[in-house]
Amino acid sequence: MVERIVIITGANSGIGKAATLKFATEGYTVIMACRNIEISKIVQKEIIEASKNEKVELMELDVSSFNSIRKFCSEYKNRYPKLDILIHNAAYMNHGEKIYQLSPENIELTFATNTFGPFLMTNLLLDYLAKSEDPRILNACTTNIKHFFDPKRKIDFDNLHGEFKESRPYSVYKMYGDSKMALLMLTFKMANEFKNSGIKVNALQINGVRMSKETIKKLRSFWKVIATIQNVYFPPPAEMANNYFHICTSDEFKNATGQLINHKREMIQPPKGDKDNLVERVKQIFGSSCYPRYATETDNIEKIWEISTQLTKN
Repeated sequence: MVERIVIITGANSGIGKAATLKFATEGYTVIMACRNIEISKIVQKEIIEASKNEKVELMELDVSSFNSIRKFCSEYKNRYPKLDILIHNAAYMNHGEKIYQLSPENIELTFATNTFGPFLMTNLLLDYLAKSEDPRILNACTTNIKHFFDPKRKIDFDNLHGEFKESRPYSVYKMYGDSKMALLMLTFKMANEFKNSGIKVNALQINGVRMSKETIKKLRSFWKVIATIQNVYFPPPAEMANNYFHICTSDEFKNATGQLINHKREMIQPPKGDKDNLVERVKQIFGSSCYPRYATETDNIEKIWEISTQLTKN
């Protein structure tokens, strides 16, 4: 196989770790882009031994920090000739967090990690993706965006720097859903912007997956109990990692771009018609065939694109 290179952010645990093992086992050169190097070194060794593939590299990256992203991309370009696949897997959601957190650039931490970090990283690596014969980008999305089936749900664009942190209650779950909705809208916009370069950009809607023991240990007591119960019913990370691999490598998705794909590898569509009643909303929330119309509204897409561009331009 001609060498193909994939970057996976947050590759030391959960789906990221499982995806790294999958790509490595299939012979890819895998760049583990991780914040905690000491923990990641142990995982890197495990994956090399399990996959029998020495081409599993570890590079430091904090996706919430623009300086870290710029340093990572610069070092990557000095070491590698191209990039074939970029998977934005890393995400921030600290269960039970009630205090407004800011990134090194004074941006709300969830948005910095889940939205603006991937936006900046993608743009810094565009020229290297363009060197690939089959460049693909995959953004990890979430079923949490289904809250936007509620027509009253909006992204708080005016509170991304904590402008109202003293007067508005902070919900990490709302911020997580908002940041992933923003990432989905950027997916649609990027697909259109990059199509002339042949770069495909898609998002995968991730439903629940089993948490690792290491992740559960980090949770507060109440959430440890919830996660332990959920683990009985949720599939292992390897199942979603297989979706990562299939979407980023198969002929089935070779020409797909600007799509949100569900866990069944089906392309999800916006709702048909103008129905907006309780019964229809319940069907949408519990189904997996459509996403909220909010994601397709031009004003929303242009707003998050403009904000992302402005915040990352320096």
